[in-house]
Amino acid sequence: MADDMTSQDLLGVRDPAAVSAIPQEELDRLTDELITAFKTVFDPEIPVDIYELGLIYKVDIDDDRKVDIEMTLTAPGCPVAGDMPGWVENAARGVEGVKDVEVSLTFDPPWDPSRMSDEARLALNML
Repeated sequence: MADDMTSQDLLGVRDPAAVSAIPQEELDRLTDELITAFKTVFDPEIPVDIYELGLIYKVDIDDDRKVDIEMTLTAPGCPVAGDMPGWVENAARGVEGVKDVEVSLTFDPPWDPSRMSDEARLALNML
């Protein structure tokens, strides 16, 4: 995740003026638990989780607790392109209170190392 983004920028995104049927405390819990779930999914070729790599572009939690996830891969020809969205879906479905999950893959914008967190850069000796 780029250093200038917060988890609230990424997760639970909705128009700040919009009123959710889900209490803010519950949205915060879901956000935290989704991040924890994403951190259990690793790109098998890179020893860093997909969240810290910046592969999760957007997550929206609707009032029915359906979670829509937009993600990318480090490269379009990634050998796990067919599998990783399912891994992400399974991780998100494990979060208590999530009723449904849909994962979509995008390559716009293409992933690049600037999306990685400092934690990921440190793990990959890129600092």
